[in-house]
Amino acid sequence: MTAGRGRRHSAAIMATAYSREDRLHRLRLIRSENIGPITFHQLIARFGSAEAALAAIPNLAKQGGRGKPLKLASLATATAEVERVSALGAKLLFHGEGDYPSALAACDDAPPVLCVKGDVPLLRRPCIALVGARNASLNAQKMADQMAQALAKAGVCVVSGLARGIDGAAHRGGLTGGATAAVIAGGIDTIYPPEHENLQAEIAQRGVLIAEMPPGTQPQARHFPRRNRVIAGLSAATVVIEAAEGSGSLISAQFAADYGREVMAVPGSPLDPRAKGSNKLLKQGATLVEDAADILAALPALEAGLAEPPGGRFRTSPPPDPAETELARARPQIVEMLSPSPVAVDELLRQCQFSPAVVQTVLLELELAGRLERHPGGQVALLMGR
Repeated sequence: MTAGRGRRHSAAIMATAYSREDRLHRLRLIRSENIGPITFHQLIARFGSAEAALAAIPNLAKQGGRGKPLKLASLATATAEVERVSALGAKLLFHGEGDYPSALAACDDAPPVLCVKGDVPLLRRPCIALVGARNASLNAQKMADQMAQALAKAGVCVVSGLARGIDGAAHRGGLTGGATAAVIAGGIDTIYPPEHENLQAEIAQRGVLIAEMPPGTQPQARHFPRRNRVIAGLSAATVVIEAAEGSGSLISAQFAADYGREVMAVPGSPLDPRAKGSNKLLKQGATLVEDAADILAALPALEAGLAEPPGGRFRTSPPPDPAETELARARPQIVEMLSPSPVAVDELLRQCQFSPAVVQTVLLELELAGRLERHPGGQVALLMGR
């Protein structure tokens, strides 16, 4: 099951190296109120730098209907985070720099900054995600372990989310084979679940830990879908091993499909409710796999799908800012078209009579004002009462 929505940056970015000041401003920007990854990338594209974007945000939020000032992260806050990361023996990878994983960088909602600890060069290998049920059967956990071992020994980095069940088995197998990456929902120094304390420490030594949240962040429910998108974004394919209907693993699979990546699944017994979700993926067109050999056979084609376009990555100039008269006319009409039910931005563009630059600017203003929420799949929804 490959996807057709292909949520990737319309223009890729050449790897560069940011100055210390630019890194701090980028960290300030993503840690500021109402700034998510998509908004971050749009602001950088529009204003050219994080510093310029920070200066423009108050007026944009005001145009979106915000009354009180937006809380922007201070330079002291960003500096303290950098120092804390260093004290933990970790490092920050900024989107657009050379060490940032290229497969993840291609996603339109890629984290502007990652905190990583361990053997970071492992992320240059082909990555395959193995995910599944927290309450997985012993047979499924054994399969995940064996599959991960074989993949890692073949030069693949096994990616998972350090959860109980399949995730833990995949990481143990990946460690045995020599390559695993764990994406965690909280800060890089947060242990979750508690019983994986030793496993997390071992991954930090012999694999690589990845966190999008700042150090000290305790994982909350809203952080897990964000973690799942990173798992899918890092990987050429996401393999689901035993997942019930409604499982978080299916969220990872949907993100993979949205990114145009391959979705694979291991078939399970129709009598086991833990296999309902993974079996449903197979009915929907996911690739059936029974062992690591099936995945490795498909790997060359999967890697080709992630290859850079000829000429390498490049950045195109953002469209000119829309005229204020056009924005003033568009704002009430676009707000009227939105509701608490998510709608695809592409659909909004089709239904309204305004240019993409106008629509994107109004959505940006609304999000900064705290009146708009972005959802997976390029959807947006109005937050009522804001």
